[in-house]
Amino acid sequence: MQNFNIKNAFYAALVIVITAGCAQIGPKAKKGALIGAGTGAVVSAVTDSNLVTGAVIGAAVGGGLGHLQD
Repeated sequence: MQNFNIKNAFYAALVIVITAGCAQIGPKAKKGALIGAGTGAVVSAVTDSNLVTGAVIGAAVGGGLGHLQD
């Protein structure tokens, strides 16, 4: 494991700042993620599965489908 130094921290922060400007989430992706998370949680509750896992998977699928429509 490398030691922490200010140079590596600067480069990591620089990459985060540069790539954060590229991530624009459209309105349909947000709506799809919310609907997917809710649906995934409800389906998980009905089938006696893990609620968090269902919500995360539902949000990912819903957000992806919404992104395709944007």
